[in-house]
Amino acid sequence: MMYLYNSATHKKAEFVPNHPDIVKMYTCGPTVYHFAHIGNLRSYIMEDVLEKYLRYVGYHVKRVMNITDVGHLTSDADEGEDKMLKGARREHKTVLEIAQYYTDAFFEDCRKLNIKRPDVVEPATHCIDEYIQIISRLMDTGYAYQAGGNVYFDTSKLERYYVFNEHKEEDLAVGVREGVEEDLNKRNKNDFVLWFTKSKFEDQALKWDSPWGVGYPGWHIECSGISMKHLGEDLDIHCGGIDNAFPHHTNEIAQSESYLGHKWCNWWVHVMHLNTNDGKMSKSKGEFLTVSLLEEKGYDPLAYRFFCLQSHYRKSLVFTWENLDNAVVAYQKLIAKIAALQPADTAVDQAAFDEYKAKFMKGMDNDLNTSMGITALYDVLKAKMGDVTKLALIDSFDTVLGLDLLKKAAELRAKQAAQVAAPAAGFTVISEDGEEDAEVEALIRARAEAKKAKNFAEADRIRDELKAQGIEIIDVAGGARWKRI
Repeated sequence: MMYLYNSATHKKAEFVPNHPDIVKMYTCGPTVYHFAHIGNLRSYIMEDVLEKYLRYVGYHVKRVMNITDVGHLTSDADEGEDKMLKGARREHKTVLEIAQYYTDAFFEDCRKLNIKRPDVVEPATHCIDEYIQIISRLMDTGYAYQAGGNVYFDTSKLERYYVFNEHKEEDLAVGVREGVEEDLNKRNKNDFVLWFTKSKFEDQALKWDSPWGVGYPGWHIECSGISMKHLGEDLDIHCGGIDNAFPHHTNEIAQSESYLGHKWCNWWVHVMHLNTNDGKMSKSKGEFLTVSLLEEKGYDPLAYRFFCLQSHYRKSLVFTWENLDNAVVAYQKLIAKIAALQPADTAVDQAAFDEYKAKFMKGMDNDLNTSMGITALYDVLKAKMGDVTKLALIDSFDTVLGLDLLKKAAELRAKQAAQVAAPAAGFTVISEDGEEDAEVEALIRARAEAKKAKNFAEADRIRDELKAQGIEIIDVAGGARWKRI
């Protein structure tokens, strides 16, 4: 049985889909006005693990993601600067050119992080007819009204609006956030725009005909329209970053259930923030960390994925370079341990395989506890069983974890073999005491590679890491010797 925390009920419960043969899963996609930062990508990594684990336990999953290429304003009051226009002006391109460029960049980052592309990816601009259909019914049933040229959802019609948190009314007053202007067209301060015809942006690039005039959709309506188009009138799981819970997901529930006349989504799964020492990572603060920047600094993107998996998705994760470096060392050690496996047996021990797979699933079934899943991986490496069985289990777990463990281990073995075969041209590592330790040798070789790349800070870090383990390195011509001190 798989238990998932539901943000809407504020408790963990056994996950049971609406239909036994399929899980309908929707995840909020990026607003494609700039590169995704690694805080954004933490959410997508964890959503990817959830989808892969659902498939691992036997569910068929249909996952849909939107691409926000119109209508996303910067404030909770549907005011502020349009993010797509901001990107277009910054780079002297059209909005659609910006959208395509950053959509491609987003999925390239996903590829580097082993994030599976969803079954359906739909840009917001492709579903105007669906939004108009939903808004028209909301107008007919009294849940929406027109004022000042725009169409608003009337939150006073709802018995309960605040689903994820029981907010105090005064905490949500318009103007509590710096720079937010009051929209005097609203009947109630929490009403939100479904369709804009009177925009504060005179140069709004994307506009469409509608029953209410030429304009464009609000941000919140797009996810409801895209989800219903591809997944129907009920949804098993809706995912997103915790910052989307209010107002975006709150407004999605309000408009969707008012339109449908019944409950829309059973499970809401929110991923907590990636923080820096200065607070939540955000593009609005200027410089922000991207996958490309990590690569420029010499980091494997999958080491960042490993860093994320070491923490639970419902806990805030603090990013520092030191924390990432620690994850890199742990990831490299893990790969070195796997590379050192030497299968002499020919058959998988099925009883051992089933026992350790059950341990992995026990952790993952507990609200997607990836840190326990990784612990099960280490337990396999320490267990008394044949290496063939160990490799089979690692391969099995990695279909969920997505760390390319066997591939990385094979690359390390090939590199080590090449160095042994050509010691004059390569780099040999010898223990003065005749000891064999694949982890230590891998770190010494990584230090040599860092020095070769003139990344002396990384070389020094590895040297200090080895010293802390009681390992002394003696550099010699064509390689290095090491001993325990």
